[in-house]
Amino acid sequence: MQMRRAGAVLASATMALALSACDDAGGSSVVEKIRNNGEVSIGTKWDQPNLSLKDGDGDPEGFDVDVAEYIVKELAGGRKVTITWRESRQANREALLQNGTVDMVVASYSITAARKNYVTFAGPYVVAHQDTMVRADASDITTATDLKHKRICQVPGSNSYKRITESPPDGQLGLPARLVAANDYPECVKKLLDGELDAVTTDDMMLAGLSSHDPDQYKLLNDPFTDERYGVGLKKGDEATCEAVNRAVAKMWQDGTAAKLLRKWFGETGLTLPTKPPPAEKCG
Repeated sequence: MQMRRAGAVLASATMALALSACDDAGGSSVVEKIRNNGEVSIGTKWDQPNLSLKDGDGDPEGFDVDVAEYIVKELAGGRKVTITWRESRQANREALLQNGTVDMVVASYSITAARKNYVTFAGPYVVAHQDTMVRADASDITTATDLKHKRICQVPGSNSYKRITESPPDGQLGLPARLVAANDYPECVKKLLDGELDAVTTDDMMLAGLSSHDPDQYKLLNDPFTDERYGVGLKKGDEATCEAVNRAVAKMWQDGTAAKLLRKWFGETGLTLPTKPPPAEKCG
């Protein structure tokens, strides 16, 4: 009886070691998965011109996409990697990371204190600034503080409206604006043109892309009032990948790629483009 029990214990331990070995082969972190399996799934937005826009059956294109591809190439150490792109909207980014649908999110994903409770952030790879866009003929809104009692857009999962209506840390101005719901920022822009909104306020890079197809219809106030640190979202606790991504981002700025990509996607939008790398987040 004791011999059979000892054999069972030994078999159980052997199976556990085998499973552990399989886990190690697959990689317990995203950077290991990339290097061992040659594949990775990345969440991006699919409706953000110049940042990440998916048109038809092709892959998404934009600044965020190019940054993600650069980072993956660096993490792979020269190995070939297959990237699966998945749509990651404002409202579901944390859930996609937590349930393993995506390995990382590169989607104009501002690093905030509240989000850090659920996500490990690497980067930031660039700093945007919240600004405000109005119709070209608007004259009653010239600064963000003029949004008091005005109709602004509220997109699920976005913090932009909170910057207007709430106080720090995740808010900013604490103004009593009127919120109008929309599913995404392209819908916000449509509501603005249709007269259902007085302004759309969010990151200047997003506004520049959204207005680029018909710039005569819109006016950006050029009144930035926040620093939006775009980070790479990872599953909570994946510090190894966080450190590897931070090294890749540092190299991207050092070798001139960051400046090149910013010029590629925003060089003709009128934005003042950053020239220095932002300080990296601590991964611990």
